Amino acid sequence: MKYEQFNTQLLTLLGGKKNIKSVAHCTTRLRLTLHKSKLAQKKEIEKLDGVIGVVENRIAYQIIIGTQVTDIYNELIQLVGINHPSDSDGRSKGIKGVVQSIMVVVSETMSSIVELLLAAGLVAGVLTILTMSKVLDANSSTVQIFSAISSATFYFLPILVASAAAKRFGINPYVAIVLAATLLSSGINGAEGLILFGVPLKPIVYANSFIPILLAVWFLALVIKQLQLWLPKALHYFLLSALALSIVLPVTLLFFGPIGEWIGLGISAFLYALSESIGNWFVVMLYAAFQPFLIVFGAGNFVTPIVVHSFATQGYDPIFFAATISDFGVAGAMLGYFLRAKIQKEKQLFGTVGLSAFMGITEPAIFGAFLKYRRPFLAVMIGGGVGGLLAGLMGVKRTVYAWGLAGLPTYLDGGVRNFIWMMISVIISFVVAGITAYGLGFPKAKEHFEDEEGVSIEEPSAIVKILEKTAQGEVIPLSMVQDQAFSFGALGKGIGIVPHADTCEVLSPVDGVITLVYPTKHAYGLQTASGTEILIHIGIDTVNLQGKYFDSFVSMGNHVKVGDKLASYQVSKLRKASIDPTIMVVLINEGEI
Repeated sequence: MKYEQFNTQLLTLLGGKKNIKSVAHCTTRLRLTLHKSKLAQKKEIEKLDGVIGVVENRIAYQIIIGTQVTDIYNELIQLVGINHPSDSDGRSKGIKGVVQSIMVVVSETMSSIVELLLAAGLVAGVLTILTMSKVLDANSSTVQIFSAISSATFYFLPILVASAAAKRFGINPYVAIVLAATLLSSGINGAEGLILFGVPLKPIVYANSFIPILLAVWFLALVIKQLQLWLPKALHYFLLSALALSIVLPVTLLFFGPIGEWIGLGISAFLYALSESIGNWFVVMLYAAFQPFLIVFGAGNFVTPIVVHSFATQGYDPIFFAATISDFGVAGAMLGYFLRAKIQKEKQLFGTVGLSAFMGITEPAIFGAFLKYRRPFLAVMIGGGVGGLLAGLMGVKRTVYAWGLAGLPTYLDGGVRNFIWMMISVIISFVVAGITAYGLGFPKAKEHFEDEEGVSIEEPSAIVKILEKTAQGEVIPLSMVQDQAFSFGALGKGIGIVPHADTCEVLSPVDGVITLVYPTKHAYGLQTASGTEILIHIGIDTVNLQGKYFDSFVSMGNHVKVGDKLASYQVSKLRKASIDPTIMVVLINEGEI
């Protein structure tokens, strides 16, 4: 396991395996549901190599990691070994607890399948462009074959939801898939004249639906859990799945199917009423303006079921396409900061996360820059709001599940006028947000100082002069360090030191007590008499060396004075191994040194 050490440390800091109800992930974050959030050591988790930040709310405990999150997640679930329904144990009490559980389940289920929905949407969008440009004949077999990717994905959506929800509840996904496939069979899906136990069944189309199968799999998990308790283990193999399906299918047909239809109709009625009373433009404008806040709180996927229902009932989405307008606002804000920044490392940061937002992935920008500088939120609210207002007034809609730059051509499916106004809306959002961000600039708390030689640094020169005593080398701003956990400021303020010599001695910059000596000898913690904590981290990804090329001269609890040797390491060996030898010296908490 590549990330076994990281995940082992993470589990310990989260309060152990028993404290974890469930684990899921999105593009850049681990999303966990914990039994007791207070057991999680947030500050210590934020110190882990590779962790950009931690966002804690009532919906989920989110650990922002980056693009390697999938690999970390795949190894973490093996270590956790959740094999039971995590949210069906009745621990959530009261209305708030029930609502919270529902939000967690919906969000994590959609997180697992949203990539497939996007893929299906993009394929449909490309086919639309090719047929409208006469490259392909709309009636050709080629178009028919590739169209099946999109149509099948949405038609068999209940099967995808069943698989994702089953994993979320900790049951055999194949049992849930069989249940979904049964609902989609020609004898049940939309069939008229069905009678179950003498009760006439209303014809319900389960294809393209979300809510009925989600409710059904939740109930399936409860039934399986009880049957496992009641049935002798010797009979589990023969009877468990058969009895569970025989119990859940009638309940689904009698209750969950109609409930799903009622909820869908209720959502549609609410949106229709809102659009009729205030105007659809108002809803589109609000969503485009505030979507980054939904991302922060992990609520970005809550609207997916509504979008899917809109496609199934209306054939288009008249509201939540505004996410793309918001994404372009995020990209524009990062361009404004890119033009405003003077330090090369910051330009790299804003340019990189801005390009990601341009393609429809905004988490790196929001967690890497927005939370740090705050003012970009206002820029997107203004830029996204203006773009969303225009799109809403012009009646823009999307008929294909797609977003970001790659999804823009799919708006041609709604007509040339639809495409033109969408393009104008995203351009306005991008430009207005960019101009606003450039004008707002950096908060004063984050402004940079210059030392006596005119070198731009991130801390007042008095603090730098103390921290730079750690080692001999070139002092650089922390934002220039090639490690997001440090350069984004998630761990605190500080400096980087690039050593020149082949062997570097790491010294204590203060009088204090050693509070941390990492087993691999690459990280040290100190605490001064006034309570200020300093973290010294040697190199990037050096934890993988397991102490090779490092020597340590202190232990936890040792008292040290300024200039005492903490460690030494072979810089030349790290460089030969293509490992960055930069030392990060960070103030974990701010106080008198």
